Amino acid sequence: YKVTGVQTCALPICTATTDTAAVLADPAVDTVFIATRHDSHARLVCEALKAGKNVFVEKPLAIDLAGLEEIEAVCAALPQVPLLMVGFNRRFAPHIVKLQELLRGAREPKALIMTVNAGAIPADHWTRDPERGGGRIIGEACHFIDLLRFLAGSAIASSGVTRLSGDTVSIALSFADGSTGTVHYLANGHRSFPKERLEVFCGGRILQLDNFRTLRGYEIGRASCRERV
Repeated sequence: YKVTGVQTCALPICTATTDTAAVLADPAVDTVFIATRHDSHARLVCEALKAGKNVFVEKPLAIDLAGLEEIEAVCAALPQVPLLMVGFNRRFAPHIVKLQELLRGAREPKALIMTVNAGAIPADHWTRDPERGGGRIIGEACHFIDLLRFLAGSAIASSGVTRLSGDTVSIALSFADGSTGTVHYLANGHRSFPKERLEVFCGGRILQLDNFRTLRGYEIGRASCRERV
């Protein structure tokens, strides 16, 4: 089916509109996907929840604390809160599922290191505008904070940020179970290096994942192994 030049593969689209209020008022709509610019996410989430719609919103959920507090207030005021999910997709990657299986049963804290070779983008790109995009750390690096928290399986107890320059930062996380996480979000590298590399150190083993496609494992008494998708 084609609607205004957009091709869909599985689901028919019967209508197209720019009237958000009409969509939220439609009783035939039970779930909305929010994939607009970042500064509109919190407002649209609140409007959709108030209308009783389930919500899938692309990250970030909000670009500031005021937006998050508004969403919390809306949820607290509703007698029944619809489903609300943020589009943190890294945790669902097949090799992350496999990696989590390999870590199952680990009793000791984990050391998690995420290196993101994000690269430079133009200074006038909308994602770097603090009012519209919230900046690349809020707009994209949140993916990797979520991933490390997911793998740690524990709440974040403390955090700190060291900014080298511009979009180049190191984020240090401490988890309630004693695990640590580091996110290196780097705009000063080179494209020949993997864009997203995850390393996990735990229980005499090291797991290394490159670009969510190649998973290597190292442990005492065994050679390195490689798995591809």
